[in-house]
Amino acid sequence: MLATLNGRRHRLALGLFLIVVLAHWAEHLAQAWQIWVLHWPLPESRGVLGVQFPWLVKSEWMHYGYALVMLTGLFLLRPGFAGRARTWWTVALVIQFWHHIEHLLLLIQAQTHHNFWGAGAPTSILQLIYPRVELHLFYNSVVFLPMIVAMYFHLRPNPREAAATDCTCGHVPEREHAAAGV
Repeated sequence: MLATLNGRRHRLALGLFLIVVLAHWAEHLAQAWQIWVLHWPLPESRGVLGVQFPWLVKSEWMHYGYALVMLTGLFLLRPGFAGRARTWWTVALVIQFWHHIEHLLLLIQAQTHHNFWGAGAPTSILQLIYPRVELHLFYNSVVFLPMIVAMYFHLRPNPREAAATDCTCGHVPEREHAAAGV
């Protein structure tokens, strides 16, 4: 299954993964809009889904689950990348691993009802320095940007990179080259 996921189904898997990532981004951007443009109070600024389902945004399980989905997706799709694309994808994976640790710490605090560092609410390590909304916009940015760079290089591999992977995302079949007059 992993060979198929990183071979002939890699483009489809990347596309589905990107939809999940962009939906998550939309939630964070909607929340930012609610806070800084609409001037809603922070507890009311819950993104699109959170307005309809307030309990969802307050659930550390939901946030941890998404962090785990991201980590898993980055890990499972990594074998399909080669060369420069793999380097950038690995950067995203490493940053997401740390982001996942931060969410695990939040989940542990929420489940045990014991907040670390004397905080009044579950608090991650970098949240000691940055507010949670801004921190998660930052995390999403520093994971997303190397993912996009990786996908760019992945879809435009040099010959050595193209030969190093079974994935066909960046390959144009010979008949399409011929039809295009290449």
